[in-house]
Amino acid sequence: MILADKGRKTPSNPEDIMPKSTGISGLDRRIFLASAATSLVAASSDLSLAQEQKGAAPGGTRALAEIIAQFTLDFDLKKAPPELLERSRIAFIDTLGVMLGGAHEDVAALARNMILAEESAPRASVASSTLRASPQLAALANGVAAHAMDYDFSYASGQAISPVIPALLPMAESLGSSPLEVMAAFVIGAEVAGRLVRTMPKISALGGWHAVGMVGPIATAAACCRLMKLPAPAVIDAVGIAASLSGGVSANFGTMTKPLHSGVAARNGVMAAQLAAKGFTASRTALEGKSGYFDTFNRALPQTTGAFGDLGARYDLLTRGYKLKRYPCGGLSHTAIDATLLLRQQLENRVGEITRVDAGITKNAAQRIKGSYPDTIESAKFSMPYIGAWTILNGPPSLRTFTMEAIADAQVKSLSTKIFHQVDAEFADEVEEAPGRVRVTLANG
Repeated sequence: MILADKGRKTPSNPEDIMPKSTGISGLDRRIFLASAATSLVAASSDLSLAQEQKGAAPGGTRALAEIIAQFTLDFDLKKAPPELLERSRIAFIDTLGVMLGGAHEDVAALARNMILAEESAPRASVASSTLRASPQLAALANGVAAHAMDYDFSYASGQAISPVIPALLPMAESLGSSPLEVMAAFVIGAEVAGRLVRTMPKISALGGWHAVGMVGPIATAAACCRLMKLPAPAVIDAVGIAASLSGGVSANFGTMTKPLHSGVAARNGVMAAQLAAKGFTASRTALEGKSGYFDTFNRALPQTTGAFGDLGARYDLLTRGYKLKRYPCGGLSHTAIDATLLLRQQLENRVGEITRVDAGITKNAAQRIKGSYPDTIESAKFSMPYIGAWTILNGPPSLRTFTMEAIADAQVKSLSTKIFHQVDAEFADEVEEAPGRVRVTLANG
């Protein structure tokens, strides 16, 4: 029996749109981390960064949108800790890698074909495609691609900032923004997302909402406002608009709609900023007001708006960090995968003697992990029987694990019938981490 802890933290021709073949089954994300680094390293070479930025604590009865607006306007990347720039650089590299890879998935191609039919103004590029579209629709396509493989890094209740970079790229292209301006906008989006999640820490685990769709639009809107250099009143309106454009239910995990949450959040964040720039209004208390964002989505779950008290004074990107995903599938299954890999070393040639495999997981994980054998690539990413069987037979899951050919493997199918999961009483209510316990029973007992 093996118990594993959570993952390591890290400081316009249709034929052009539809991929003829993925051609990336052996893709290793480390290639992206190595090769893409040079594109961002130079961006900060001339910066003189201070060791720490001191921010004033929010006072009185200021609306949360006003606090966000002040941070959006006041944040100075040149005065931020050097580690913050490094964390941001790695986040960009990781996101670009998974977005370019995810662009070859069917779900991303379907989104691009829909966007092609819209014939929007060709102002921005779409990742890994000849297609050009409006910033909103380019953000939609990029957001779907970035989340398509479920390989984007985890931060703030899962992948809450999955839409931010996919939206910033087309916005930066259309605005002519510099790399450092885009970096600063990303930090703003990430820090706003961190405060939203800390205000309602159970929104995903107990509330059932998908943080990508719930938090992503507001974080993206704030980031885009910074890139557009909008004044404080417009930022306040953008936050309020984005609050009404948030959503996404976790019942759609294991389907194409899960990555669509990221695409829609990216588009809605851009839309909120663009509307606010034109004078479109929203409530200044849309977040914390009666029948507002928190009241409506968080219901009776615990919450505290005190999380916004240190916005600008400390950085969640540094103190809480993010996790680069080891496997291209649902992150809540990763510790069970780790435990299975340890047991696989002990099993050696005794796989044929396995009579049963039991995986103990948290209640949070059990809401999203499925006990049935998959019939699609998307459902395979959340199937415990399939992922467990694949891992025992073949080792660590990779991109080639999540193909229809792999799903059809007879040996994997056979072994999957012996794999079960249930909530483990020892860590059933754990939310911050996602421990997993795996027990393999052999024929001799």
